Amino acid sequence: MKNTGLLLILIFMLNAFANSQVSHDYTQESKTAYSQRMDWFKKAKYGMFIHFGLYSQLGGIWNKDTIDGYAEWIQAGADITAQDYAMLTHTFNPKDFDADKIASLAKEAGMKYIVITTKHHEGFCLWDSKYTNFDVVNTPFKGRDILAELSAACKKYELKFGTYYSIIDWHHNSQQRNVTGVSSWSMWGDVQMKYGKRSEYILYMKNQIKELIENYDTDILWFDGDWVEWWNNDAGTDLYNYIRELKPSIIVNNRVAKRELFKKDFGTPEQEHPKEKLDYEWEACYTLNNSWGFKIGDNNWKLPETVYQKLNEINNNGGNLLLNIGPDGNGNVPEKSVQILLEVGKMLNHTKPIKK
Repeated sequence: MKNTGLLLILIFMLNAFANSQVSHDYTQESKTAYSQRMDWFKKAKYGMFIHFGLYSQLGGIWNKDTIDGYAEWIQAGADITAQDYAMLTHTFNPKDFDADKIASLAKEAGMKYIVITTKHHEGFCLWDSKYTNFDVVNTPFKGRDILAELSAACKKYELKFGTYYSIIDWHHNSQQRNVTGVSSWSMWGDVQMKYGKRSEYILYMKNQIKELIENYDTDILWFDGDWVEWWNNDAGTDLYNYIRELKPSIIVNNRVAKRELFKKDFGTPEQEHPKEKLDYEWEACYTLNNSWGFKIGDNNWKLPETVYQKLNEINNNGGNLLLNIGPDGNGNVPEKSVQILLEVGKMLNHTKPIKK
């Protein structure tokens, strides 16, 4: 037992050393190199966001009550303990998830890339990670690899493949619900880092991000959760450089660090968009109804004409539109989402390409 313990400590130290070795400051990239790396993204104009996780099977309902707010924030909105929430792994079985169908939909809708939530704030991983048991392989859905399927489908339809990864993690033992909070946001949005656990968690993040890059050849890493006080610009810049060291051609959003300060590789306005051109690359993300994750009874759908208008406004001011779909717990995309996207695709096919 003692030898095993020493071996584990040695492995941890070696991993920490390996993950700290960054030979280049990629934030100092030349304008030419940056422009070349961003070229496909600037030309893409339009992408699909997919919010999918354990929350998808709840549809915004907990103990027969509809919980206010975004469906993917239901753990916060209903104040569900990590232990109780983890029980959802026993029923997660999205057998109808069809990566080919989703990628084909994106292609027909005129989209050029897809970004899926591989790990949202809930901490659940949509892939078989060596660094946690809180993942898809420990559910009834084991045996399938959603990310591999979607990555392959993107290549088939000539789409770029992106992975969303949350900086905060409501399941990881390094973090805890903020007991001084007085609202779901202040309790769960402002999740607290336990004393002495920050370095351990950053290593956990780096290890998992390395898995996403090496196993799924992700073209974009899309971060979120940068607002917590224990995450700062220095930590984000270090993570950015680590990612670019692993795959120099990858594109990373500005939420890898503090979004109000860090603009590489692109800014990320949410549920709104600038009405004029900016001096940096950007992408506006929008929902199709009121929620990112699937929510039963949320029928406040945007009209195809509204989506088309937003896309035009965003593109004409130099940005991309990342438009969200939220598959249900079985993996099915709501039919209304499909109808809207296809209708926008028809509009795009009957107009001249939007200049950018």
